[in-house]
This record gives sequence, C-alpha cells and structure tokens, in this order.
Amino acid sequence: MKLIWHPLAIIDRERIMDFIARDKPLAALALDEDFQAHAERLPANPLLYKPGRVAGTREIVVRPNYVMVYRIEGDCVTVLRVMHAAQMWPSAD
Repeated sequence: MKLIWHPLAIIDRERIMDFIARDKPLAALALDEDFQAHAERLPANPLLYKPGRVAGTREIVVRPNYVMVYRIEGDCVTVLRVMHAAQMWPSAD
C-alpha cells in the first residue's frame, strides 16, 4: 500500500508543531516523529487502528491528546487530518 498525506493533514501537523515549538522545541520534534512513525506503520497494517467517528475513516491515537484520522482507498492509505482530541471533528469530505 501507498501512504499519502492529505494537504490538510500536512497543514495540521505544521500548525501543531509550530504551536508546541514556541515553548518546547524538543517536545515538538518528538511529537512530529511520533506522527511520522505511526503513519509509516499504516501501509503494512491499515486495519490496525479503530474505526473513526466519521464513516469510512479510522483513527490513530498518537498520544492521549493527538489523533490522526485516515482513510483506506484501494491500495492507498491517506492521512486526512492530525487533530487535538478536543477539536471538533470535521466531515470526511
């Protein structure tokens, strides 16, 4: 399977890193590495994580406060969003 980062997920990831890096640059780097490591596991086992709150998606709890939302489409796994757990969930569009 192929791993794809949706442009919104990339923006989410950058915003999270920028926010955390203001006070804790090393913590931001460690979290970003966790995002990448979890995403890289998806192609080998895309059903490993739980079904998402939005139909047709699945969710990875990267840390207690951070969730990556993804969708499986054919031979691709697309990371759709990277969100803080307290954020309102967007639609799957």
